[in-house]
Amino acid sequence: MNGNRISAVIFDLDGTLLNTEQVTKDLLKEFLARYGKVVDMEKENKRMGMVHHESAIAVVKDYDLPITPQQYTQNIMPMYHEKWPQAKPLPGVNRLIKHLHKHGVPFALASNSIRKNVEVKVSSQKGWKEYFSVILGSDQVKSGKPSPDLFLEAANKMGVDASCCLVIEDSLVGVKAGKAAKMQVVAVPSIQDESDQYSIADHIIHSFLNFQPELWALPPFDDWVMNALPIEPICFKASNKNGFLQELSVNGASDLPNQAWGVYFGWVEVDSQQRLKIIVSIKWDYTSGSFGKTIEACFMNGSKEQIYDEPMKVTLVGFIRGFDTKKNPSSDTHILDQDKSIAEACLNLAEYHY
Repeated sequence: MNGNRISAVIFDLDGTLLNTEQVTKDLLKEFLARYGKVVDMEKENKRMGMVHHESAIAVVKDYDLPITPQQYTQNIMPMYHEKWPQAKPLPGVNRLIKHLHKHGVPFALASNSIRKNVEVKVSSQKGWKEYFSVILGSDQVKSGKPSPDLFLEAANKMGVDASCCLVIEDSLVGVKAGKAAKMQVVAVPSIQDESDQYSIADHIIHSFLNFQPELWALPPFDDWVMNALPIEPICFKASNKNGFLQELSVNGASDLPNQAWGVYFGWVEVDSQQRLKIIVSIKWDYTSGSFGKTIEACFMNGSKEQIYDEPMKVTLVGFIRGFDTKKNPSSDTHILDQDKSIAEACLNLAEYHY
């Protein structure tokens, strides 16, 4: 921790707390197809964190659409409003929110979405409206991020000096806004292959499960059970190929959030008849010249050859450890014997049943 003691936390929303990208990723593709256009992901990634009216102008210009930015907004926003309530909190988010609330640490929400849209997203999450001390949208301040206005206004409404606030952000735009507000900033990058661009943040983590409140003089977590952490279940479908899981997804959409990093354990169901214990190491790295997700797997009862290449449902219920990104990425990302022992012991406990 650098500077003053942290006494309040300010969160971004989309991509930081809520996995809105997962439920809306095909909407722009669907919309552009009406005009014979194809999504350019490089352009879309650069728009991450941008306020909507600026994004609308850029989309119309970049794809040479025969409509105005206002018409684009009028046509696409109902599509988003239909999908947003389906968005789920990212791993570890509810845990941190409840922890801060329990210990009386004030925390705010400061989003580049307009307040009306923020309300739609927050209202779908149980308890969130009551937990946040302040909720702000970009239309409630003079300028959205990367201007510091949202964060400074959040601090002002909480009655906390800006230097005592910790900002948690997933986008580079938001990180820049937090630093411009003279606040401490933790980055949780939502685009993992760009995480090296977040060096201006005070700290970088790949998941909220790796967040350590005590580094910021905040109350530490006390919810670990048998050297592991019970988590809200993370479910996805996959097949086993030579000890690595390959996700089985619809239209290339992953059910595993990008912020799922580290060693996890849980259960596997094959054809709803066979149930096995599993431990996985999830990481992002360069393979075959491209940046992608790698899921190493170890089945702890039953032979992996018996379910080779068969569809299976994976449900992760526990987290053992993250990875130290300052070290060689491959140095601690493999499943260790100690990890297997922890997982085996934990899966016999009620806290890890599913």
